[in-house]
Amino acid sequence: MREILHVQGGQCGNQIGAKFWEVVCAEHGIDSTGRYDGDTDLQLERVNVYYNEASCGRFVPRAVLMDLEPGTMDSIRSGTYGQIFRPDNFVFGQSGAGNNWAKGHYTEGAELIDAVLDVVRKEAENCDCLQGFQVCHSLGGGTGSGMGTLLISKIREEYPDRMMLTFSVFPSPKVSDTVVEPYNATLSVHQLVENADECMMASTFIGNSTSIQEMFRRVSEQFTAMFRRKAFLHWYTGEGMDEMEFTEAESNMNDLVSEYQQYQDATADEEEDYEEEEAAEGEYN
Repeated sequence: MREILHVQGGQCGNQIGAKFWEVVCAEHGIDSTGRYDGDTDLQLERVNVYYNEASCGRFVPRAVLMDLEPGTMDSIRSGTYGQIFRPDNFVFGQSGAGNNWAKGHYTEGAELIDAVLDVVRKEAENCDCLQGFQVCHSLGGGTGSGMGTLLISKIREEYPDRMMLTFSVFPSPKVSDTVVEPYNATLSVHQLVENADECMMASTFIGNSTSIQEMFRRVSEQFTAMFRRKAFLHWYTGEGMDEMEFTEAESNMNDLVSEYQQYQDATADEEEDYEEEEAAEGEYN
């Protein structure tokens, strides 16, 4: 069976991941204790993609849960489906990343990353034919963005021939949680462009997939406004980061926007040509 290994990191990633497992359990007819109570054998047909079957007939999610503070883990454990996960697959620190990408990527996260990779390796080695990895994380905080992208790059090094899919949550323009969200998001996108095969978009983009550039442009403008004034930069340089990394991430984001703009212009030109052809055909008829 083509297995998928699920990883969720940070507060946002773990909350989304917890809901994801609720939905997948309902689809496969698996109750909160991990036992099958569905009504058709079809539900068990592809169950091995996301679950390992334990000896006692229970199904255990092939999931790794990580965070730099224990709070979210505790709330998942005490939730409806908290008992379904392997206790060894919860990996967490005590300090937190304080919404600082550098802490998640270079200091606090770097200390915890080996423990997470051990769990990932163990789960990957239990698979018959691992298809790839899916990662749930946000880009605005510290753990999901900093440590999440660190984990993605480490997995990419170790499993270069496996798919890497991410569910990455961008900062919202309406609900801003942290003032340094543009820094965290831009530094994360820089990493995702290098190491992820696929980042899922919301289904609302189906009508116009190139309009995602507006979101990149918004974050890039906020990043530039702060970076030009060196606002809050000491939080990052204090963790050992260099200003050059910010400059590279900014130029990477701008390249991404201009690439989408090219596709958008090409699509618009094709539509104009098509309309002209239709008009010419109408005149001819």
